[in-house]
Amino acid sequence: MKDSSVKNDYIAFWLENGIMFSRFREGVEVDLERMKGVVRLREEISEGKNQYWLYDLSNVKNITKEARDYADQYGQNYLHAVAVLVNSHITKFIYNTYIKLKKPIMPFLVFTNKEKALAWLLEVKEQS
Repeated sequence: MKDSSVKNDYIAFWLENGIMFSRFREGVEVDLERMKGVVRLREEISEGKNQYWLYDLSNVKNITKEARDYADQYGQNYLHAVAVLVNSHITKFIYNTYIKLKKPIMPFLVFTNKEKALAWLLEVKEQS
């Protein structure tokens, strides 16, 4: 798969060495319409193939409940595993609690360190 990228005015996606990365613009608030855009772009760059995704939420100011619900229902296609990057241990704790309740259908972990997140994704990819 060749490395490529797609973006809009609030998020960019790119493929690099078999891993899909995304990063939001600073201070973004993710509402339902923006989450629909995130899912659309991620599916576009995936080209119908499952990906290992490093989902960087460290610049996000807020994600509405409607956006989270949409992501739960429609945002899990074309994924092998997801490493979420957040900017605080409190946010990490909140996400990990949420994950325990929701039980994602693929490996899904939250990190505050990008290198650790990437290392985990590569480990999951190796084991697949």
